[in-house]
Order: sequence, then structure tokens, then C-alpha cells
Amino acid sequence: MSETLLTAAEVADQLRISTMTVYRLIRRGELPAVRVGRNYRVRESELLAFLEEQVVDPATMDLDDLDDELGHA
Repeated sequence: MSETLLTAAEVADQLRISTMTVYRLIRRGELPAVRVGRNYRVRESELLAFLEEQVVDPATMDLDDLDDELGHA
């Protein structure tokens, strides 16, 4: 086995999110993971695939919604 397995903490560090958010993504099935004992590991290729699915097409974005989220008038 040559593929790197990342801990939830390593995934969180790379994405700059909390470890709990990583566990939520795993629990919802949005981020595939393998269980090793009581711990979860994410294959690096699965993390990359997850990130590719999150890419936003600017042509389909509603910029008015973005302004609302940022609190702009």
C-alpha cells in the first residue's frame, strides 16, 4: 500500500477547518474515510477528489447571495 492515509487532524490542518468539521464530513458521507481501530483515516486521493467536487463555477454563482453572506449591501 503506497497511498498516504491522513488523520482527521491532518485533513483539518490542510483545509484550515476544525477536526470536528472533518468528522462531520465523514459522518455525512461527503468525505470517504477508512476506519482503523477507533480512528479514521482519509486517503489522500479521496481528499483531492472531495476538493475537486467543491470547486465553484463563477458563471453559476449568484453574486447577490455572496454579498448577503458577507453582509454587503
